[in-house]
Amino acid sequence: MLAAVSTAPPPSSSQATPAPRDRGDACPGTLRLHAADDGALARVRVPGGVLTTGQAHALADVARRLGDGELHLTSRGNVQLRGLPDACGGELAGLLDAAGLLPSPEHERVRNVVASPLSGLDGRGTREVRPWLTALDAALCASAASRGLSGRFLFALDDGRGDVASLGADVTVRATADDGALISLGSARESLRVAGDDAPRVALLAAEVFLEFARHGGERVWRIDELGSRAAELAPAVRRRLTESGIGCVRARQDTTVTGGPPPGVIGSALCVHAPLGRLTASQWRELAEVAPGELRLTPWRGIVVPAPDMTASERDAALSRLAATGLVTDPSSPWPGVGACIGRPGCGKSHADVRADAARTLAAASGSRLPLYWSGCERRCGHPRGDRVDVIATAEGGYRLTGGDGDGPPRTTDLDDVSRLATALAAITS
Repeated sequence: MLAAVSTAPPPSSSQATPAPRDRGDACPGTLRLHAADDGALARVRVPGGVLTTGQAHALADVARRLGDGELHLTSRGNVQLRGLPDACGGELAGLLDAAGLLPSPEHERVRNVVASPLSGLDGRGTREVRPWLTALDAALCASAASRGLSGRFLFALDDGRGDVASLGADVTVRATADDGALISLGSARESLRVAGDDAPRVALLAAEVFLEFARHGGERVWRIDELGSRAAELAPAVRRRLTESGIGCVRARQDTTVTGGPPPGVIGSALCVHAPLGRLTASQWRELAEVAPGELRLTPWRGIVVPAPDMTASERDAALSRLAATGLVTDPSSPWPGVGACIGRPGCGKSHADVRADAARTLAAASGSRLPLYWSGCERRCGHPRGDRVDVIATAEGGYRLTGGDGDGPPRTTDLDDVSRLATALAAITS
């Protein structure tokens, strides 16, 4: 049964709400595992989503030897390993360290960096961001202060196209056509313009100034927007720090041009595929690693980019067909890139439903929605992406609550107790 449509606002996201904490950051990593109903969970940080094929094979081996055999992509382009035994911490760390995936144990949870995945591959963007990525990751790992960042603090390196600039990072670096960079702090509308070559250093300094702010306020906050009214004081403090460090900067208007993630298919000199609900089997992962000439780039949209500049057009088409045969999405018209979900039951004890099964069961109905859908097993909405979409949230009563809006008016909400009627519910809140 469908309930009457309401225009009441949905629960606010914690990212945009001042939320001082009374406990430490429990965000999982590879040295701090999270206890889930399906076993321990490890989150492997992959800055920029970049993995060599050797590292990809190593992750598959770890998943097979210690976990449930699958690899789960996150909304930050990282990898989660699930179903791990509680006592595997030492062996897990050793295997990841040998693969070069644990360069600094003290910083393993703070290496949260997303980067434009098609940078340098499709002729778009104004600057190749790989040098920024390498420099920022090295600077993070060399900084004693950065160890104080939470596992939720996020850096974004955008090549100018506006893809990862839309992900709500704490520090966003966006390339400009004049060989410069715009530095944005949280959701502030104003940016700082700096020389492009200074951008990685500026990003780290901004994060370090944030840490000083957080300590000075006596509050345990993890994200810049959680500073509340004090967030407005951060940019002037960063400008002062840059001046003291001999780095030139000027205030600038933020570029609000936004694009989405890469659709499936061949784009420029790259193969782009999507993993339904961010879940890859061992055979899918192995095929990706075998097809890739040298590296994989995991995207914040739970996709994978395979750089293939030396392949011919026919070779790229053949490689894409190999990946499609494993069940990975290669068709840009597929509805799967518009559907996401948290882990749900049985992996999460707080979930009220098997949301992944329900999302798959209703895929045809989702294809008719003009907004993407995200299924959550409870009000926490773990992994919830930014942007206009329909939230499908399981309730304790056994049904779902749908909330959707595209920014043109207040969100609309309706209840759904039979997922077979999803298409009707979507029409009620998005028409």
